[in-house]
Amino acid sequence: MTEREEKLRQRFGAYLTVERALSRNTAASYDHDVQKLMTFLEGSGRDVTTATAADVEQFVCTLHDVGVGARSTARIISGLKTFYKFLRVEGVISSEQDPTALLDAPRLGRHLPQVLTLEEIDAMVSCIDMSKPEGVRNRAIIETMYGCGLRVSELVNLTLQSVVRDEEYVIVQHGKGDKQRLVPISPVALHWIDVYIEEVRSRQVVARGSDDVLFLNRRGGRLSRQMVFLIIKGLCELAGVRKTVSPHTLRHSFATHLLEGGANLRAIQQMLGHESITTTEVYIHLDRAHLRDEILLHHPRNRRQ
Repeated sequence: MTEREEKLRQRFGAYLTVERALSRNTAASYDHDVQKLMTFLEGSGRDVTTATAADVEQFVCTLHDVGVGARSTARIISGLKTFYKFLRVEGVISSEQDPTALLDAPRLGRHLPQVLTLEEIDAMVSCIDMSKPEGVRNRAIIETMYGCGLRVSELVNLTLQSVVRDEEYVIVQHGKGDKQRLVPISPVALHWIDVYIEEVRSRQVVARGSDDVLFLNRRGGRLSRQMVFLIIKGLCELAGVRKTVSPHTLRHSFATHLLEGGANLRAIQQMLGHESITTTEVYIHLDRAHLRDEILLHHPRNRRQ
């Protein structure tokens, strides 16, 4: 990577976080995509400002050859297009010099997220060892994630002040775009958060810089996203759940169960923090029997005697 390319990367990072107001995670992903392309171009003696459409297409083909999936490839292409848009805005290249102008992302099939049944979630909860401090914490985590539909990054960034008990909602920060939203929280989740704070967290030695963090690890610091993944994976194994499950599965289950219970799609969109209703529509995957029952129950023709 040349010194010029390094400076362009730094300016691109500032553009993403300041002008585009993207989250740190998204900005880091785009930067990583650009680094991949820069490394690839080194072999041909080119840099990102002199790359041709053929160079970028060859780079994308290389991604396929090493086993990068269609969804990941589409995300990388999105990052590269954003980078070259930045170069055009900065006057580094002209529109005619943009090698990604005609680059198409691979077509993606409609992906239906994995969903847990209520019985499977109850089975996971029943496997928690409540005699251990981390068991109480894990119960509070499961109830909060499933009860609020949080992303794992949002969960680990919850603070003690995030929970507004009187109004029964949580203030969710550090979601996509570093925005903030209010999400209702159930009395059950509130109960287990309070039990965790009173019986476990209040007795821990809190690490420096984590005084306000809600969910702590054994060392008194902020939980990592990987740790939450391991907690959920371990409970699934104990409960005999054979599905491929991650923390995001609880978020999918939250949305699906709300929809099946009759919740408005717009309300679900707001609670999930989706910018577009199209993103939320992926949860409309009720089985045919349920859909048939809904029609028989609610259609006016079927209510006639």
